[in-house]
Amino acid sequence: MKRLKRKKQNGGVVVNGNGSFTREPGCGRKQKLAEIHQALISDPVDIETLRRAAVSKGGLLTDELRRKVWPKLLNINVYELPHKPGRDVRENHKDYNQVVLDVRRSMKRFPKGMPATERAVLQEQLIDIILEVLKRNTQLHYYQGYHDVAVTLLLVVGERMAIALLDTLSNYHLRDFMDPTMDSTKHILNYLMPILEQVDLELHDFMIRAEVGTIFALSWLITWYGHVLSEFKHTLRLYDFFLASHPLMPIYLAATIVLHREKEVKQTECDMAMVHHLLSRIPQDLPYELLIGQAQDLFEKYPPSLLAKRAALQSRKSRSISTFQAFQLSTLHQRPDSVLQRLTKAQGSTTSRHGLEAALPGDRGQLWRRGNRMVKMAVWGLSATLGAAVFAVAQTAMDWGPEALLQLF
Repeated sequence: MKRLKRKKQNGGVVVNGNGSFTREPGCGRKQKLAEIHQALISDPVDIETLRRAAVSKGGLLTDELRRKVWPKLLNINVYELPHKPGRDVRENHKDYNQVVLDVRRSMKRFPKGMPATERAVLQEQLIDIILEVLKRNTQLHYYQGYHDVAVTLLLVVGERMAIALLDTLSNYHLRDFMDPTMDSTKHILNYLMPILEQVDLELHDFMIRAEVGTIFALSWLITWYGHVLSEFKHTLRLYDFFLASHPLMPIYLAATIVLHREKEVKQTECDMAMVHHLLSRIPQDLPYELLIGQAQDLFEKYPPSLLAKRAALQSRKSRSISTFQAFQLSTLHQRPDSVLQRLTKAQGSTTSRHGLEAALPGDRGQLWRRGNRMVKMAVWGLSATLGAAVFAVAQTAMDWGPEALLQLF
């Protein structure tokens, strides 16, 4: 096995032009907080510093910072957020029944001990959010696992900002999963084995003989690991990483997880069912910071362009990959929120009162007035074990039950 030469895990990284990062000597928590604050008030916003912070050890540290940084990473103006969905969003929507079904059976994603009445309010909001994004983007197709991305966003940023974030992610990072068939999703999964082949040929060959394929990593990829991790803090750490990285980074992380479990895999009987059973149940005690660093190393050493050439993956064009560079460039000229607020007021926009203040959680005790106030309670309280996802792999995504909604405001 080719062991990755791990650089010392430090707190700082350098953003490279291809969407990867190189780690630098680290800084303490206070210095990191100061750097993030300075990046947010710079004009234009220092997006590269924000990306470094999101990728480096510890990620964005707090949900308060995530509510400020995540929109910048996705080029979202928090003073021009979409309004709350109206009741008409549910009318004649082709996915309504399936979305409702999936929300009702997704209670494990809610904080343990949350009162049923509060959860019911959040479930209704989640239904509306998912349907609103789909209504805005008729070219997108709902898939099972979409709600796991949505709920993670809502647990942190609230209903209106979650709509904006989910809309952007659906058109870029998650775009390949939202085709009418699974072809594009399979294409992304097909990057996994070539990575393993480059790093550990023996492990790669073992998995080929076992005919295990890559379906074990499907739920990891399409939910950004939200469905398979029991600790919400680990999910948030990965979302920091993915939001600041190339759309294929989740598959590189999948490769590092398989490599991390190399001995377990090789000691398992070389049988498809046995190996799939092992790999599909992701350990809950993984060294996430180490794996994030290793995933970055793999991305730098074996970029998608190299893998595509070696594995004939270039035969299918990925929308997520092809639009990533332009998307990254679009984030480089954002104004700080203080300037955006002044501009909004100067224009006399009626949306200013619905801006950042209306979108962020305030007093957590006023759920009914501002649902976002449940966010911190939800994040702190989310300790319920999330069982490994059991996804029925059909021939097309239309065969999936869209386990979609579960968001909080």
